[in-house]
Amino acid sequence: MTSRRPRIAPALPRSSREQGLIPLDLRAVRLSPESRLGAWQQLNAEATIPHCIAQLEASGVIDNFRRVVGESGADHRGFVFADSDLYKVIEAVAWEIARSGTSEHEAWLDEMIALVKRVQDSTGYLHTWIQGVHPEKRFAELHWTHEMYVLGHLLQAAIALDRATGRADLLEIAVRFVDLVERRFGPGREDGIPGHPEIETALVELHRHTGEQRFLVLAQHLVDQRGRDILPGGHLGTHYFQDHRPVREAVDPTGHAVRQLYLNAGVTDLYLETGETALLEVQREQWDRAHERKMYLSGAFGSRHRDESFGNDYELPSDRAYAETCATIADLQWTWRMMLAGDDPRYADVIEREIHNALAASVDVTGTRFFYSNPMQRRPDRFDEENAPAERQPWYACACCPPNIARVIAQLGSYVAGVRRSGDVATLEILQWTSAEIDLPEEIGQGTLRLETGYPTTGEIRLHLASASGRPEAGISLRLPGWVRTGQVVLADGTARAITAAELTEGRLRLGLDEVDGTRLTLDMPPRWTSAHPRVDALRGCVALERGPIVYCLEQVDVPDGVALDDVRVRTSTVPRDPRAEDRAIPLLVEHAPPAPTLYSSAEETDASPKAPLEITAVPFATWGNRGPGAMRIWLPLAD
Repeated sequence: MTSRRPRIAPALPRSSREQGLIPLDLRAVRLSPESRLGAWQQLNAEATIPHCIAQLEASGVIDNFRRVVGESGADHRGFVFADSDLYKVIEAVAWEIARSGTSEHEAWLDEMIALVKRVQDSTGYLHTWIQGVHPEKRFAELHWTHEMYVLGHLLQAAIALDRATGRADLLEIAVRFVDLVERRFGPGREDGIPGHPEIETALVELHRHTGEQRFLVLAQHLVDQRGRDILPGGHLGTHYFQDHRPVREAVDPTGHAVRQLYLNAGVTDLYLETGETALLEVQREQWDRAHERKMYLSGAFGSRHRDESFGNDYELPSDRAYAETCATIADLQWTWRMMLAGDDPRYADVIEREIHNALAASVDVTGTRFFYSNPMQRRPDRFDEENAPAERQPWYACACCPPNIARVIAQLGSYVAGVRRSGDVATLEILQWTSAEIDLPEEIGQGTLRLETGYPTTGEIRLHLASASGRPEAGISLRLPGWVRTGQVVLADGTARAITAAELTEGRLRLGLDEVDGTRLTLDMPPRWTSAHPRVDALRGCVALERGPIVYCLEQVDVPDGVALDDVRVRTSTVPRDPRAEDRAIPLLVEHAPPAPTLYSSAEETDASPKAPLEITAVPFATWGNRGPGAMRIWLPLAD
């Protein structure tokens, strides 16, 4: 088995597609270490990945492998799917090797891959909880044992490692397990689908990586079997497992949020390879419903702690938001694939919202403490529960989120730009704003595009194109985020103009290659008040503060002594000031409105309660909790 992909990227649809967006090689986009995203990648490399490697040992994940082959006497620790934590960290290391060329983890990779190989049995089976604790459950409880889910993460790690280094030993291990699954559950065989989707997108990527059609066929088969009541729903119901309806009829996101979103990534991948329009149509409908009815302002998903699930349309409570970090990551992966499949500017807007808010809030300034659940509000008396502690934790019993964060941040440059083909015309699209160097792909020409910006703190962007030579019909498209209302562009010759309404509607500004070098783009980003859809009952009478792509919040630590955060009110007639340069905090003039002493009182008494003006500061939601636990809220009650 050999790979056929010289290009390194997390998702690589057929390069022969005549239409659509094609990812760039991960090595072609280099984030500046001075930029917000580049500094995050550096922190990920220096702190998060080493921390995850250490925690794999401390939490027992590695011992789980050793005990299967008699190299440890420890009991199995962790959940049935704990093996996947190792595979996600290996994937993070692989993308970091591709990004930076580091050799720091070579010995660790040697040790881990050799261990995994020893644990795999002669049939290809590989799952330490089954092999070491309950061998009688092999493939017997697909709804709970996560065998195919774990295999999916093993595949993604192995593909990333082969792409980054040319090292195929882990891939050979993974394919042996796939061969076993194919023999057992492939077309014409025993009915069986994973209770936790993830293998679907991995199998499609394996097809792309190797060129072997059988992997695509297996992915298609697993997707096509959904909706046939193969999995026992039990007290959760089949919708929890996305087995309640055939995929081509399932227009409403439901059940366990992470499972649904990973499944959608796989289904969209299938469309990208097969071109089946029915798959794209249902994914577009479900994407609209997920993001227009069930997404939190931060870019988080999952409104119910019970079952870690989606709620009903517009069911988005702030204080009880589950908002698992892995759900944001799964949606980022799905939305990226939707962007490869279509040309809707909302896709890039959502990815930007997720990266700068929900995902950024999930890890602290040290890169070693994490949130699993990311509520939009924390009440002062809320106790720790259900993976929702008052402060970020170094690890969790269910540790899916920290290694997931590590692998996504290592590949962050992949989401910055791509090439869009339309017939014979190719355009380099800038999809996320950050300081970076981008090598022009061969479809565009030769040269390096350099972006200089303080984004998202400022909307000032400078473009430099060095040693450029390209095709006369090629150009560059600059993304105009959906929150932009006004802006300006100044070309190198000094010609200045406002961004037009048509460009704002389309979400992009187009330049010829000869216009790029020296161009300056300004995206005006005054602070703004945001209201929720009136059907979101939990948010009626409240507004949120945003600036550019950043969601803001208030924390108790910034409120004067004797004032409860929940008693603060705002008026939208009060225009927020620009943020402070040193910490991005926005000074706010608010109102302190102490409540009536009784639980229920007349409206007249409430209106007559004494009120006093206060000046406090709002901070980016991504930074909350870094100064200790305490009350926090994004949505602020109106005094009007």
